[in-house]
Amino acid sequence: MIGAPVRRQDPPSGEGTIDDRSRPGRSAFGFAPLDVPEASIPDDARRRSEPGLPEISEIDLVRHYTRLSQMNYGVDTGFYPLGSCTMKYNPKVAETVAALPGFQRMHPLQPDRTAQGALEMLWHLERTLCEITGMARATLQPPAGACGEMTGLLIVRAYHEERGGGRTKVIIPDSAHGTNPASVHQAGFQAVPVPSDARGLVDVSVLEKLVDEEVAGLMLTNPNTLGLFEQEIREIARIVHEVGGLVYYDGANLNAILGRCRPGDMGFDVVHINTHKTFATPHGGGGPGAGPVGVVEELAPYLPAPVVERDDATGAFRWDHDRPRSIGRLHGYHGNAAVLVRAYAYLVLHGADGLKAVSELAALNANYLASLVSDDFPLAFPGGRPMHEFVATAKRLKGETGIRAMDVAKRLIDLGYHPSTVYFPLVVDEAMMVEPTETETKETLEGFAAAMRQAAAEARSDPDLLHQAPVTTPVRRLDEARAARHLKLRWGPPDAPE
Repeated sequence: MIGAPVRRQDPPSGEGTIDDRSRPGRSAFGFAPLDVPEASIPDDARRRSEPGLPEISEIDLVRHYTRLSQMNYGVDTGFYPLGSCTMKYNPKVAETVAALPGFQRMHPLQPDRTAQGALEMLWHLERTLCEITGMARATLQPPAGACGEMTGLLIVRAYHEERGGGRTKVIIPDSAHGTNPASVHQAGFQAVPVPSDARGLVDVSVLEKLVDEEVAGLMLTNPNTLGLFEQEIREIARIVHEVGGLVYYDGANLNAILGRCRPGDMGFDVVHINTHKTFATPHGGGGPGAGPVGVVEELAPYLPAPVVERDDATGAFRWDHDRPRSIGRLHGYHGNAAVLVRAYAYLVLHGADGLKAVSELAALNANYLASLVSDDFPLAFPGGRPMHEFVATAKRLKGETGIRAMDVAKRLIDLGYHPSTVYFPLVVDEAMMVEPTETETKETLEGFAAAMRQAAAEARSDPDLLHQAPVTTPVRRLDEARAARHLKLRWGPPDAPE
């Protein structure tokens, strides 16, 4: 087995939180005596009690957080087969480029004339993304894919409002990402689901009955969330366009079609791109990300302001703030530029042929891995060939042994692997959604497949082993239902009230 080892917290008995290591009087740093007169603090701003910060030496502080970091599992230590989430290796050369002083030390308020290199990079990035997606213009502002969705839907709303409004509904597949209905609702629309047919594709016959003059558009990713290419995509686009709606491309699965086909050529009007899923920038995880949005020419006036423009006469680049039909600003400044630098480095280093190879290898890896585990975890829709990811099911294993997809996922942790996505899409019973990406080697895929097959064999011979998993982690299996029902979003001392 070649999975990444899972470390127990050292020492084995566990050291608890940083507060558990606190001892009165210890400190890691001391301030010099004040050399200015003390200022009095207004009574209404004065703290009534000590802040409760840990008192700890520097060496204990460093060791505590270093141990925690060593317990983590990440793309630099092991395989992340999370279907749909696309956790793929981030090339270090892109990190080096983003750390160049000219990018790292820029300030968003400095004059355009002093930032020509960065503005040119952003301009070229926009042009490149438009070429890849078949769009006319793009905004780089959205700081994450979910914000990209919101941006695209606000553009759709602005477009329809300028034409008299009356559009209240957006159609989404029943297999859609959870952010789709959430974004639809946030943008002021009603989400209307369209079911999948027996092939796992949009049921076009039902779609035809759903569309009417109230439909603002359709949100769809292609390949869809089941990893299957929507074979009737042009017919789907025609049906929506016929009633005046727009077709929105959720870019979660763009990695599958790079260099092969473009959303714009399929009939899409709006595209958002998750740079971490497609161009190997760090996964946001609640932190900095990027979700550029491209649009066809007719929708370009509604893009968030500002956008980068080039003066044809002088060749100089500038931020264009004067966009009267714009939906407004989606970010404090101009987007997470350091993330965008990484995406641009990835694009330039791969080139057109390299990007085509990315999608081909992603599909090859997914199909190879699916074939290795199919005896124990068959495809949910075996009639279609998956692309960059596949959805298998543990339904048969559950019927034979009582072991569910979640039990298999927890056992994979003990075997040295991060588990795949489970129970999504919701249309698949005991779903196990796997995306190996193009970055993983044949040996890694075979090791992960061996772990999945071992878990299936153990389910048949010793199911209690899987019910107890994981046993090698610092924290054992959590009561996830209780955690969801009784949220506790910050730490407090044991005797603190809930």
